[in-house]
Amino acid sequence: GYDLHSQLKALQQDLDAPSEASTAILLTHGDLLLPVLHHLPDKEVNISMGYPLDRSPLFHLLDSLFRLHEGRDKDGLFYWRYLLACLRHPYLGMLQAAAPGGEPGTGQSLRPLLRRLERRIRSGRRLVAHEDLLATLAEGEESMDAPAGEDATDGALPAPSPERALLEELLHLLLEDFGAVSTLSGLAGALLLANFQPWQMVVNFIGAGEGVGMINAIDISILIFLVILGIMVDLMNKAGGSAAFGRWAKKAVKTRSGAQLLTMLLGVLIFIDDYFNCLTVGAVMRPVTESHKISRAKLAYVIDATAAPVCMLAPVSSWAAAVASYVPDGFPGSRISMFLSQIPFNYYCILTLVMVIVTSVLNIDYGPMLTHEYNAQVKDDLFTTPERPFEGADDYEEGAKHSSVLDLLVPVIVLIALCIVGLVWTGGMWDTESDNYGNFIMSFSDASAGTGLCLGSIIALVFTFMYYWLRGLITFEKSMEAIPNGFIQMISPILILCFAWTLCGLCRDNGLQVGAFVEGVMANTGSLAKFLPAVIFIVACFIGFATGTSWGTIGIMVPLVCAVFNWDTQMTLLSVGLAASCAGGVCGDHLSPISDTTIMASAGAHCFHLNHVATQLPYGITVAAVSFVSFIIAGIVQSAVVCMIIAIVLMIATLLVIKAITAKKHAGIFQEMAEADKALYNK
Repeated sequence: GYDLHSQLKALQQDLDAPSEASTAILLTHGDLLLPVLHHLPDKEVNISMGYPLDRSPLFHLLDSLFRLHEGRDKDGLFYWRYLLACLRHPYLGMLQAAAPGGEPGTGQSLRPLLRRLERRIRSGRRLVAHEDLLATLAEGEESMDAPAGEDATDGALPAPSPERALLEELLHLLLEDFGAVSTLSGLAGALLLANFQPWQMVVNFIGAGEGVGMINAIDISILIFLVILGIMVDLMNKAGGSAAFGRWAKKAVKTRSGAQLLTMLLGVLIFIDDYFNCLTVGAVMRPVTESHKISRAKLAYVIDATAAPVCMLAPVSSWAAAVASYVPDGFPGSRISMFLSQIPFNYYCILTLVMVIVTSVLNIDYGPMLTHEYNAQVKDDLFTTPERPFEGADDYEEGAKHSSVLDLLVPVIVLIALCIVGLVWTGGMWDTESDNYGNFIMSFSDASAGTGLCLGSIIALVFTFMYYWLRGLITFEKSMEAIPNGFIQMISPILILCFAWTLCGLCRDNGLQVGAFVEGVMANTGSLAKFLPAVIFIVACFIGFATGTSWGTIGIMVPLVCAVFNWDTQMTLLSVGLAASCAGGVCGDHLSPISDTTIMASAGAHCFHLNHVATQLPYGITVAAVSFVSFIIAGIVQSAVVCMIIAIVLMIATLLVIKAITAKKHAGIFQEMAEADKALYNK
């Protein structure tokens, strides 16, 4: 056996056996000392403690090298802190070059050159190239003591000193040749970091807590951004901003159409994140829609229709950061520019908003939604079915009596503005050495979405705290309660996004190579490639509906779309295909009963979840059908403006036909609803 008791018993038997040889016991851990002492026989034995590997200089050298190469970016640049850790290692400082005519190790130390490199790294950029280090060594050659007997001739460059030649060879070995064993180095580095504990090695290898591996800095920044959004939602509720907006809306809105359009407008305003949208809009607009006898199912639909679709059209949102992170390396332009290119062709999201406007203004209802609206207007029953979750309950706090609408709008507007500033800052707007210096459009298109949104939201959160404290709306203790509450609210989207990244990583070239497979299958499609966006939309719809996650669906589809279309000759088709994958993911997620956003919309509206799913399904399928036709047209015409006009006209025409059919079929019901509506506003 390999347990401690069996090992001690075997040790005792070996020591009891007669032997003239000296015996030594080497312990691998200090906790073993006392048990071994209790099992020693009455004889002289030498006991030695092993030295932990993670304390040895060799371990630290290898650890520094592994960290250096794991942190290397796609352009081959090294992070300055990791590079300094390697150059400062005592093993490198102990190296000596060969003296002229002497043996290796008899010349000068490399320490002066290493110190010169250290000063250059500290005064330079955050990322360092191998060539920069070589240039630093060459620039400082004149100040070094030249070896005797090696004077340079006029017009000729002096030969490198032995110390410089040795250091250049060493840098090449550590920075370039070391990368040939990248996979083994990753596993070995994770194993060394884990002190040879297998499970901890897995944790280190995927990057949890280390900032390396599968989870990179951009992904972590998106997660931080989500948590901050959750904190801000809870803060606005506690400070009374949501309640104040609800009180104002009750007085300002005079019609059913106005209540629905205001719900949509608030959803469009809160485009930063779909969870942010559902949690805020639902709490604010429930009392308003209730006073105008709008069913909870209709409220849930409007909330859901302005959550994910609006976020997918907004470049300053958590969705933009998430979708941009799925784009494979090597994409022409920045990842955020890819997201921008798909917006004009994202028909499902755009037409969903068109449908909300048209159905609200023209009072178009059909399918199960008609029953719910009839019961709400005529029978004063907002729920229709016996299941009435949250009836009579409210999930936001009244807050201070002097809270106003601005207490909701100001933090949201500041958040949006600072996120935009953060995005253009990462794109080089104020970097004098950047090609985008002073150019807002180019800075925005070259921005790093995750980092920019994270930085902007952090500053906005600090502003929100200070704003509410100075306004006297919330105490310090109560505001601090929003931090854990906000994190709890965002646990679900964080988990969904992490799983989506995993799916995306598995499908990429270093995983299952699904993109390469699809590229080979679709290589000879020819003119049929124009119809691929419509096919992509349908496939994404089914995946999104089955899985209940748009982020996961988009994470699967985007790498495939990027592999199917040629980045040089089919850029417009690529944009249409990317839009189809994003639109299909949102559509499937929108219609799926297991979607997190659908569930959040039901909860925000205090609507029985299955009622929301049943009433939303006909509306979503209508938009999906028109979107499918629009993607066929877009693949053929490939003009954003023309195709957009055609899609909107088709959507409005479809709704007018549906209204004519339902008005004829349910004339009595519509007459009763009109009379009830007239009676409500004539009171």
